[in-house]
Amino acid sequence: MTEALVATMPEIMDGKSSSNTAGKPIRCRAAIARKPQEPLVIEEVIVAAPKPREVRIKIICTSLCHSDINYWKLERPPAIFPRILGHEAIGVVESIGEGVHEVVEGDSVIPMFLPDCGECADCLSKKSNLCSKYPFHCTPWVGRDETSRFTDINGETLYHFLHVSSFTEYTVVEIARVIKVDPAIPANRACLLSCGVSTGVGAAWKAANVEIGTTVAIFGLGAIGLAVAEGARLCGAKRIIGKKFGVTDFVNPRNIGDKTVSQVIIEMTDGGADYCFECVGLTSLVHEAYDASRKGWGKTVMLGVDQPESMLTLSSFGLLEGGKSLTGSLFGGLKPKSDIPVLIKRYMDKELQLDLFVTHEVEFDDINKAFDLLLEGKSLRCVIWMKK
Repeated sequence: MTEALVATMPEIMDGKSSSNTAGKPIRCRAAIARKPQEPLVIEEVIVAAPKPREVRIKIICTSLCHSDINYWKLERPPAIFPRILGHEAIGVVESIGEGVHEVVEGDSVIPMFLPDCGECADCLSKKSNLCSKYPFHCTPWVGRDETSRFTDINGETLYHFLHVSSFTEYTVVEIARVIKVDPAIPANRACLLSCGVSTGVGAAWKAANVEIGTTVAIFGLGAIGLAVAEGARLCGAKRIIGKKFGVTDFVNPRNIGDKTVSQVIIEMTDGGADYCFECVGLTSLVHEAYDASRKGWGKTVMLGVDQPESMLTLSSFGLLEGGKSLTGSLFGGLKPKSDIPVLIKRYMDKELQLDLFVTHEVEFDDINKAFDLLLEGKSLRCVIWMKK
């Protein structure tokens, strides 16, 4: 891991944003994906003023997630270009639209892909984190009016990504997707909480509710899988088994002969893991994880994103007889506005180990290097600084 610069928000910002830009378009730089699988191009863009219940944010730093890579590679719908990718970030409120009272100019905020309106039945319930007022879908727009807040200098529309679009110096996000955070947290750690790390930690903490002394098996140990391991550790799991490399136990698929990974895990655990997590996005691994879970009470949580047409095939009798459960979990079951502050506090209290996830840091002009590092398997999370 590189010796990362740890800078707090007050060290970066000189105070509140200048009021002379409020209500007006802003001209700034953004990294645009103009064609699939081609390097991003840094250009000047125009960012419109926020509409009612929207916030314009000055991005301080952002990090690269596999979801950005996946959509950058896509050549068919839901792919759309030109687009401003990025969805893991932290920034400062530059201006607010009409009706916004949750934040003010100068507040430190984390933009989120998952909404939390705090008003609908789902957001008010402890059982769900899937807002019904702003249903999650991969739209290229911002807001329910389905329009963009980005244009290039020639007036061409630039599309949004996952309601955030953080590969730009300024972006516009709905207030339901904005979390006010303690400015004392280092910016290059806070940005990780927008997606991957929170998803993994939350999956162990909220979606699975891992109990003390239990056994956890993780299929796929990229950033999300390692975050599951961290969440399981915080929950007090006794054994954490990895498919690629171990946390407390180790399974190398190349050294198990004719046995499947699930068979090996069942043998290791005398009946199967209490909790299994699929963190890659492959139906074959979902089946393997489900098979590796313990009969009677085993729980399998699917976190990886597969192709939309991919299907799971389970035996109805096996499902009945096995007494185990299989569930999907978006954002690890976390409620952004109430649970992210908890994770921030646990990091500040030196309980949650965020530092280990940051393996590289680059400046905005070198954003394509972040793509190369992740594609080559050399990076867990690369933080991209707008300005240091």
